[in-house]
Parts: sequence; C-alpha cells; structure tokens
Amino acid sequence: MSFEPVAIIGMSCRFPGANDLNAYWQLLKQGKTAISDIPDNRWDIERYYDEVPMLPGKMYARKGGFLRHIDQFDAGFFGISAKEAQCMDPQLRILLESAWNALEDAAIAPHTLVNTQTGVFVGISTYDYNRLISQEISEPTAYVSTGCNLGIAANRISYALSLKGPSLAIDTACSSALVAIHHACRSLATQESSLCLVGGVNAILSREPNITFSQAQALSSDDCCAPFSSKANGYVRGEGCGVIILKRLAEAQKDGDRIQSVIRGSAINHNGLTSGLTAPNGPAQQAVIRQALSVADINPTQVSYVETHAVGTAMGDAIEMNALKAVLTEDRAAEQTCWIGTNKPNIGHLEAASGMANLI
Repeated sequence: MSFEPVAIIGMSCRFPGANDLNAYWQLLKQGKTAISDIPDNRWDIERYYDEVPMLPGKMYARKGGFLRHIDQFDAGFFGISAKEAQCMDPQLRILLESAWNALEDAAIAPHTLVNTQTGVFVGISTYDYNRLISQEISEPTAYVSTGCNLGIAANRISYALSLKGPSLAIDTACSSALVAIHHACRSLATQESSLCLVGGVNAILSREPNITFSQAQALSSDDCCAPFSSKANGYVRGEGCGVIILKRLAEAQKDGDRIQSVIRGSAINHNGLTSGLTAPNGPAQQAVIRQALSVADINPTQVSYVETHAVGTAMGDAIEMNALKAVLTEDRAAEQTCWIGTNKPNIGHLEAASGMANLI
C-alpha cells in the first residue's frame, strides 16, 4: 500500500514541567530538566527506598518526571458525574482534556465532527490506577470496569465527541504512541478515517512498577538520564500525555488548515527471536529505518535530524546509535551533518507516551 502524506494540523501536550506546547518548547530550548522527587501523594518513598539494588520490595530510584495536579479533572465539562470520574483512570481523564485542547489548536470546533468518520488511536500501557482502586474500594461499582479498562481510553474520546471512525487503544509498551500514529496514517490512507486524533499517555501512580524495574536494574541509580554517555546507567521514568490531529495532506491544503508538520512515511516491525524478550536488536532497527525511508521515498542523506529513543542504557543506546549510523551514513558526504537528540534528560522516559513526546 502506498503511503499518502499526512499533515499534523493540531497538537497538545501535558508533560513534566510543561503544561502546554510553548512551555514544552521553552523547556527543551533552555535545556532544563523537569526531573523531580516522587510526589508525596504517590507513595511514601522513604518506606520503599533503599540504595542497594534488587532488595525485595524496595526501589533505588527517588525521582522521575511528574505532572502536577494529576488528580484534578473538570468532569462536568465532559458530562461526567463526580462518582464516575472518581473511578476513571487519570490517564483517561488527561486524554479527554488533551484531545479537546488539540482540536482547539487545530481550530476545529468539536461539534463539527459529530457523526463523522473521525478515528481515535491511543497508545496506553500502564494500569496503575486499576491496581490502586482495587485495593481501596471494597465493593467496586460498574464505573470501575469502564473507568480502569485501558481498552476504553480511545472509546472515551469517541463517545464524548460522538465520532464514528475506528477507536483503538494500542499497547506495545514503549512504542505504543508511535504505533498508534502508524495505524492512524494507514486508516487515513484507506479512507477508513477522514480525520484522526492520536494520543499517547502514561501515569505513574503505583509503587509496584518502580519496584519491579528496580529488580531488573533498569532505572538510573543516580536519578539522571544520560543517553549516549559513558555515565548512562539506566532510565528515569516520566508521565504525561500528548495528542495530535492528523489529516490527509492534500485535504489539509485544500481546506486551508495550519499545517505544522508532514508525516511522509512510517514503518513498524519486531526483533523476532533474540537473546532475550526485552533485548534490542540492531539489524531489526536498521530494517525498520530503511523501510520507513523507502515508504517516504527519502534518501538517507536527506535526513538531518533524528529524535531518538535513547533512554540512557549503555547497551540499548549503543545499539540504536549503531543502527542509525549504518543506515544514515551510507553515501553521506562529510559536510552532510545529521544531528541526533533525545528529550529523556528533560522529562524522563514517558514509556507508552514517549514516542508522542518525541514527535511533538
């Protein structure tokens, strides 16, 4: 299937230290970090912290990238009762608000999308709130089943705006948001969708994932993300949400939309059988980069910047760098510089939402 160029005509975000697009740009532009102590309202860090790695029930990371006021939500604005809102995963609440803000950024009045083939694709993976609410509510209500079901994440937006296009929640772990974008582009190309809202979200609400990641020694022991550095010793977790509005480029041009960027190609693949389930694979990374470039009909020498995954692990970052070098240095002249970067030191690794933070 040929790839039809897709325009990004609206965006919104809530990231650590940045509640909107301008604040996010300023954070990156100024090279600031929003990594901070774990908020008191998440869990008692002193109870679960120990600097010694792999102790049962303990974590050695004390910091992360966190959103302020993650518990606050204007439920009435979306016609949701306070009782139902209490049972809703904050990830679903933030997605609703961010989708509305992205439509505002695209200058689209939500009522004009009612009953249209507008698709919603959401990358989401963390189910912390389900874990918490099951511990705190002795008799769960019907609202818990819909409020804590990650499969409802996209459906909430489609329901609130009365959209008739496909509505999918996608969980491929840290690639979830980018895979959601890939499928949204395909949905536009096949005319299945006339417009797409695509989001990625992550929230750090429960201590258990921090403990398990500490057991795996995946987290940074000094709470610093140092990608492509000899100091790299693991990643710093982050939370946040980003939403973009996608439209076929030709139609966006015809309709006079404000085109903020153009997606000319995308590709997805898997490592296949490797030395371990979570082990990165250089040849597979090279293959998917080549495929995306081929789909976009772009020569590797035309690429002048890559926003990388680069979470700050010595093995993973090196494999990613070598895969990029293998593909992008082919026939490249010395003066054809290709810069690389990553936002992980600024806001942490947003896991399921990380790809959306990268794209934005």
